[in-house]
Amino acid sequence: MVEEYPEFQLRLPHGGPTARGRLLSEMGTNGSQKMVVLAGSPARPDIVPSFPVRTLSSHRLREKLIAEGVMREAVTSPGRLEVVQDVECNSPSAAGEILLGRSCNGWLAWKTEDGRPLADFLEQVWSGPSRAWFVRGVHPAGSDLVQRVWVPEGRVTLAALRLRPDVTQGVSKDQLRAFVDEDYESTATYDEKTQLVDELHAFFSRMRPGDTVCTVSDDRLYIGEITGGVEQRATEDGSSILRRPAEWGKGSFLLTELSVELRQQLSLKHDVVDLTTSKVIIDGLGVSDEELVQEARDNGAEPGAEPAAVTARRKVELPEPTEELRKNLSVHRLDWLQEVRNLLEDEKQLIFYGPPGTGKTFLAQELAEYLGGGREQVKLVQFHPSYAYEDFFEGFRPREDPESREVAFRLTAGPLRELAKVARREGNRHIPHFLIIDEINRANLAKVFGELYFLLEYRDRSVRLTYSGEEFFLPDNLFVIGTMNTADRSIALVDAAMRRRFAFVELSPRIEPTRGLLRRWLLNKEKNSEPADLLDALNARIGDPDFRIGPSYLMKPGVFREGGLERTWRTKILPLLEEHHYGEGVDVEIRYGLPTLRSGQGQTAEGPAPE
Repeated sequence: MVEEYPEFQLRLPHGGPTARGRLLSEMGTNGSQKMVVLAGSPARPDIVPSFPVRTLSSHRLREKLIAEGVMREAVTSPGRLEVVQDVECNSPSAAGEILLGRSCNGWLAWKTEDGRPLADFLEQVWSGPSRAWFVRGVHPAGSDLVQRVWVPEGRVTLAALRLRPDVTQGVSKDQLRAFVDEDYESTATYDEKTQLVDELHAFFSRMRPGDTVCTVSDDRLYIGEITGGVEQRATEDGSSILRRPAEWGKGSFLLTELSVELRQQLSLKHDVVDLTTSKVIIDGLGVSDEELVQEARDNGAEPGAEPAAVTARRKVELPEPTEELRKNLSVHRLDWLQEVRNLLEDEKQLIFYGPPGTGKTFLAQELAEYLGGGREQVKLVQFHPSYAYEDFFEGFRPREDPESREVAFRLTAGPLRELAKVARREGNRHIPHFLIIDEINRANLAKVFGELYFLLEYRDRSVRLTYSGEEFFLPDNLFVIGTMNTADRSIALVDAAMRRRFAFVELSPRIEPTRGLLRRWLLNKEKNSEPADLLDALNARIGDPDFRIGPSYLMKPGVFREGGLERTWRTKILPLLEEHHYGEGVDVEIRYGLPTLRSGQGQTAEGPAPE
């Protein structure tokens, strides 16, 4: 028989000797292309701890070969194993795994003498980075294909009930769209056809041998590897089904043990989902950090470099507040900052509320930048009565085409969707990102948040978006801090749904840390304490706590210039109180003016004004 493929080589880690293999045209029992490890090929003497869990079938084959003496200690290289006769394996990955004692993507690891990967020699396989896919094998009204067919027969399938039988592997998306429009003409809606085209195209043309494949059954995630091309078969009832060979011995894991991000993606309501953005998380399941570091070193990573799989599964942690931060914010006690930090970690959403001038926005920004590690992780938006869902999340907006210069309405992402996209990027998932919503109660919150209400409470679920129709989830590393001015009586307070989803922290002149904030700040700046004395006297005269004056009005440089305190009092503070007493006939200047406060007259809250 004439060989169709060249000889391939697999170098053992750390510049070790090279194994040799030959790819066969013959297919295994499940349709994958077989590979032979040639006699004389070296093998590692040990295995990684996760090998029996993540590559069960390869582990069993290796143990069998050792027990039968086919793989034994090398005569010419003590301390290393050697294959003493040709060994036929079910796939290139299995061939690499028995030699390396760990997981191996054989389609990329086996290479010719001049460095070309095996993938380059196969139709519809290319040597770029491999992907990961979720294929649904269990449906609410159907049988469990995973346990009944996929695992025992070594395959993965996708129903294509009405698709014509002559569609070939590698078909373009445009061709598939035409086929689906015609074949499903009266049996599917436009949205259903669009989703079907995406799923069929992924299965026909985007999947390839070496890709990771996942499915869910009995509340467990099963992991395998695509090992061959697509095949279309007719069923007994005349419908069509697509099949690909797959090895399912890569381990199974309880859904409750998975990261929030991976559970979010598995909740998407599609039969085929591209999980490539979470592939590093999947690769790390059942493998210790030490193993991942060692594997990276075996593959030539720089010493000290953290593998992507280790970075990806690091939990989102907010840093602990420090005494330096407490002093910078002039907060009375460190444990108050610790409580705010804990509320954010537990609830993900928090609102600072209180009268004007209590430093709500300042505190929100400073805390977000500290907890997130810099301004790059913080985005601020301000709500107002005309603010809507289209402004906040996504909507159609007029945009100019850069080429034609014509203006058309295009779907445009708002600040929340943009920040969620950044937070979900690889390498960012363990870094906290913060959205600050200033004046959160000035908008119609039900109108602005829409279906996002649900996601604020259920971070491990997804919702279908109103405009794009896509499935969307909030990243676990995205936090929301809102500010709410309680003196704004023209805006209704937040409804019960929002109260349930946010933790509320009061910032009021009647309680710490706001009550003594100005005095601590003045002491730290080595300034006269008179502004703090006057503010305390002023608030003692105001009965309604929502209209007491916050310290931030008196913490600006202009206050300490010549005549600055009087100007600030006359142009900032008294106008607020004029509005509060509008229509009551109160002489604000006499009751709250600096001369009155300095003289100490009329100490009762909103009592009789001095004569």
